[in-house]
Amino acid sequence: MRIFKWLSLAFLFLYLLPVGAAVGLWLLEDKPTSWREADWSATGMLPKPSDDREATIHIFSAMSGGLKGAIASHGWIVLKGKDADRYDRYDKVGWGQPIRKNAYAPDARWYSNPPRLVKTIRGEEAERLIPKIESAIAAYPHARPGGYRIWPGPNSNTFVAHVLREVPEIGAVLPPDGVGRDYLPGPAFVRLDPDGRDLHLSLGGYAGLSVGLRSGFEINLFGLAAGFDFLRPAVKIPGFGRIGMAMEDAV
Repeated sequence: MRIFKWLSLAFLFLYLLPVGAAVGLWLLEDKPTSWREADWSATGMLPKPSDDREATIHIFSAMSGGLKGAIASHGWIVLKGKDADRYDRYDKVGWGQPIRKNAYAPDARWYSNPPRLVKTIRGEEAERLIPKIESAIAAYPHARPGGYRIWPGPNSNTFVAHVLREVPEIGAVLPPDGVGRDYLPGPAFVRLDPDGRDLHLSLGGYAGLSVGLRSGFEINLFGLAAGFDFLRPAVKIPGFGRIGMAMEDAV
């Protein structure tokens, strides 16, 4: 009984109260009522390709729309080869062909919410990793029509998290509000990253555990992650994301 009591208190303080507070704050803000009213324009975070000749990799995330935007985000990947004259953006969406290429500006707002930079890689390292990332995108197992489920996955964050796990040299994980990132593609419920630095356990995206140098320590319940980061010290709180050192400092 004592264990049940402590588990109940942990669930209350780590999940229910933060999520309730996040939803309450969201309701106080002025938000677009539909995707038609939302701002999807570029923010200017990224330089023009002609002004930046290096190869670059950017992982972005932005809070979603509707009530789910109080606690859940959308992730995407942006690539640019050396001397390329454009960025290529990859998203997974819930309509039409699931994997979209260049459907939006690379640094666009998502449902009027500004993008957050999760990771940037430049130069020779980006040149080396871009072919691996493109291969991981091509091999994503839920890329066909119908391969999208908003919760618990596979969704937009499942897609980006798949690429980050397949190419661990990127050295990043999506923020804790990336609902769906802990859904493991295919029948697997245990996954060790190729470099052996992170271990993931997932029960169909409904509950799970991640531990390692990139993930830190995370407990996932119903798509919401709570835990802490070792390398860039921070706590991870459902509804509020990371509190501590930023994921990435600059474009």
